[in-house]
Amino acid sequence: MYPIIFGQLWKLMTEKNTPFINEILLQIGKHSEFETWLEKGSIPAELLKKLGNSLKTQELFTGQPGRFYTSGITLVDYLYKSWFALQKRRKNQIEGKQRWLKMLKSDQELEQESECSLEVIRTKAAELLTKFALQSDENDHQKKGKKTKKAPKSKTSSIFKILLNTYEDAEDPLTRCALAYLLKNNCQISEVDENPEEFTRNKRRKEIEIERLKDQIQSRIPKGRDLTGEEWLETLKIATFNVPQNENEAKAWQAALLRKTANVPFPVAYESNEDMTWLKNDNNRLFVRFNGLGKLTFEIYCDKRHLHYFQRFLEDREIKRNSKNQHSSSLFTLRSGRISWLPSEEKGEHWKVNQLNFYCSLDTRMMSCEGTKEVVEEKVTKITEILTKTKQKDDLNDKQQAFITRQQSTLARINNPFPRPSKPNYQGKSSILIGVSFGLKKPVTVAVVDVVKNEVIAYRSVKQLLGENYNLLNRQRQQQQRLSHERHKAQKQNKFNSFGESELGQYVDRLLADAIIAIAQKYQASGVVLPKLSDMREQISSEIQSRAENKCPGYKEAQQKYAKEYRISVHRWSYGRLIESIKSQGVQAGISIEIGTQPIRGSPQEKARDVAVFAYQERQAMKSV
Repeated sequence: MYPIIFGQLWKLMTEKNTPFINEILLQIGKHSEFETWLEKGSIPAELLKKLGNSLKTQELFTGQPGRFYTSGITLVDYLYKSWFALQKRRKNQIEGKQRWLKMLKSDQELEQESECSLEVIRTKAAELLTKFALQSDENDHQKKGKKTKKAPKSKTSSIFKILLNTYEDAEDPLTRCALAYLLKNNCQISEVDENPEEFTRNKRRKEIEIERLKDQIQSRIPKGRDLTGEEWLETLKIATFNVPQNENEAKAWQAALLRKTANVPFPVAYESNEDMTWLKNDNNRLFVRFNGLGKLTFEIYCDKRHLHYFQRFLEDREIKRNSKNQHSSSLFTLRSGRISWLPSEEKGEHWKVNQLNFYCSLDTRMMSCEGTKEVVEEKVTKITEILTKTKQKDDLNDKQQAFITRQQSTLARINNPFPRPSKPNYQGKSSILIGVSFGLKKPVTVAVVDVVKNEVIAYRSVKQLLGENYNLLNRQRQQQQRLSHERHKAQKQNKFNSFGESELGQYVDRLLADAIIAIAQKYQASGVVLPKLSDMREQISSEIQSRAENKCPGYKEAQQKYAKEYRISVHRWSYGRLIESIKSQGVQAGISIEIGTQPIRGSPQEKARDVAVFAYQERQAMKSV
């Protein structure tokens, strides 16, 4: 029975839904207004809907459930919004780094440009620093107001912005050089002579970052999934019978041929929790049925630690049904779901070897009576505001009247919450934050910081976090090195070289996440601040390449070899997976997770401290605006 069900679903998703999504992606990329959308960062919703509706009538895409069409259109919108945002971010980063690089000059260059000695430049810099420090204090005083009393905090960030903005408008050579001197020395007067080699290395690192971003901004637009391999074969044919016009074209062909093509269809999202029906058979087994798929029923298989979530989904549905819809589905623990295929390397019929997964999005606050009450208060406030604004309009049409009726009905039903067990919400101290830093040699470092007093209460290294399980880290590192060696041998022999790792790395990530959240609870921290993952990748890649160029100047092959060996010699960590583990554990514990900026320079402990301090400063700056 189940192979038949899976076979039907596989055929529907591969032969209908994925080609439907591919076609929308293709038409969007060729649209005459594409550059305008790129500037705005989004595609008009009406145009996407119109395009999707026009494709529904084509024979190639007909016969899909309505939810599949909606999911496809939403997925295209999400893919392009993400891509637009990424391109905009890269463009802004390039502009900012070029602006910094243009200003960055050695002490010797500053002396030549200003025609003054370094001592004169330092004296002018000290004078400007005093002046702008007073200006920064006045700005802070105006923002806070006379009645507000807060503990003093670091003024470096605000002074840095003032100096940077002033540098652009300064015309006097000595003033510009003094500002440049302060900016490159982190708003301080350095008492030691500049190290020319270190300056050159830091400048080259910034140039490498710009070069990498310029390469990344040329990334291809979303093109969908080539399940049949036709595009790969076409590229192979072109590369076989043609000569590339330049190095970039050769690299593009090589990348297309080496890129591992997707062999599973796009997932299907069910954004409404009403689109899923939960059942239980006589053997106490849980099943789910999706709207649009008829009577196809899927049995749930999960870890024991996840079972209580699915039982809650069933309980919510039964309570609503038994009460004759006197409860609102807006208070269901389950918020949305998604079905997707997990690829497998085994051979056989696709729907048999690939695994069908069901991913759930849930609001953990709905697991307790206190959390549900918090959600109800938020929804009541939001719906009341919407109703007030709508009723203020004159001559409401039938559609608007129906909307008001629905909102009033929801408002009446959410005041009849589902029965939940009692569990007091986590209460942390707003002055305590946990800062987490990532690095090459030391993958994770934690700092417990009193951000108001700007004091560190405690540090934790990865060894202290793992405790008696620290040996697992060494075992994982040995496993990575062995797989890397096996992959290298397979590549030389043109064999299959995509070796998957065991779940040891995921287990270590969970241990670290548990330890970090336990520390947050011990010190009653209000939140955990994690570094931006994209910044980490750029910092690590630029640092390795800069080290390689410094070690082997002028020899590209030697630089590549050194960089490869250096990567092997240090921990290679799946930071994204670790971040997701920490987020998951934090949400369950009721501890907020923030994303902050990790500085480039400093020890792992200093970086962890600064991640927390910078996050607090940004939070305070937002409040004062």
